[in-house]
Amino acid sequence: MDKYLRAKMDGFVAADELKHAQLYPYFREIESEQDTVVTINGRSVLMFGSNSYLGLTNHPKLKEASIKAIEKYGTGCAGSRFLNGTLKIHIELEEALAQYLQKESVLLYSTGFQANLGCLAPLAGRNDYIFIDELVHASIIDATRLSFGKVVKYRHNDMTSLESQLRRADTDGANGSKIIIMDGVFSMEGDIANLSGITRLADQYGATVIVDDAHSIGVLGHNGIGTGSHFGLHDKVDVMIGTFSKSLASLGGFVAADRALINYLKHHSRALIFSASMTPASAATTLAAIEIIQSEPERIEKLWQNTHYAMGRLRSAGFELGHTESPILPIYIRDQTKTFQFAKMMADDGVFVNPVVAPAVRPSDTLIRFSLMATHTFGQIDHAIDAMIHNAKLLELFDEMPAMNAHS
Repeated sequence: MDKYLRAKMDGFVAADELKHAQLYPYFREIESEQDTVVTINGRSVLMFGSNSYLGLTNHPKLKEASIKAIEKYGTGCAGSRFLNGTLKIHIELEEALAQYLQKESVLLYSTGFQANLGCLAPLAGRNDYIFIDELVHASIIDATRLSFGKVVKYRHNDMTSLESQLRRADTDGANGSKIIIMDGVFSMEGDIANLSGITRLADQYGATVIVDDAHSIGVLGHNGIGTGSHFGLHDKVDVMIGTFSKSLASLGGFVAADRALINYLKHHSRALIFSASMTPASAATTLAAIEIIQSEPERIEKLWQNTHYAMGRLRSAGFELGHTESPILPIYIRDQTKTFQFAKMMADDGVFVNPVVAPAVRPSDTLIRFSLMATHTFGQIDHAIDAMIHNAKLLELFDEMPAMNAHS
């Protein structure tokens, strides 16, 4: 290793410093299934750090589907979709997804991250503009870096800022495509994209709208089909991108759009052509999850009951939750050290939450990411929030905090 690379490796000490302070919160080893309660170091821990919004990871129908797919197709495909890696079950999933999402066509990717890379990079050329919300997911940022388009950020959910950038592109003589891409639900802040404003501006300036619905599928809209449906603007969303690793309790990603765009990606998307296809087990699990979401709408209803209950308790307790409108509840600490301390104290109390610090958020916006599942009970939520109130008092996060069990 050359001396410059070695210096970079040796200069990275942040993780070791956190470990020395016994505050390192990453790569925690879970010894059980992902559920509302998990096992860590032999202890039962309440899980409030999962993206399994509908609590399907342990559903017997999903397990059965996965096992049967392995028995029929084996464990992997040993190639890309472009060559030897397209199985019948992949086509079945694409067709089922297209019907579920009410889009003409769907293309599968091995992960949600790859779906963003594989969609955006081949669509934007040198004469094209990509407009991104400043708080988009890292996969969208990386996708723009792979494209040849000109990337323009607009202030978070700020339509005045977006319109200013669109107008400037026209003034600069833009003679190519204009693509607006944003998260449907923002993964750290929990708020929802201003799709009404975005689609209005897209119509006005002739732009394409792409929504990353990773945290929206199974959460927002009719039958959980996403942000567009949530606003009654499903047909205004030109391209949907998503993942199977959250509500759908599997692994993989997709792009949903009209047939022409999907056909173009099939023959131009390097992230598809040069990656192995998703495993048969993952495809079968996703198929089963789609069936359950449609046949058991009460799961989404329960998710929102839990969300509103927890949101109400946390806000009445004095925690700052920003503008969240989803099962992702950001508890702003706004101090990096206290954010790590809070997460450690919660872990000691048997509650798993995720500390979020820079670069995932601005240094001034460090937070605890508290996420709900449909399978959480109110009792579990109360236990976690009581622990948060107690630990907030110990850390002196607020001048005044209410007593525990204030809900009773």
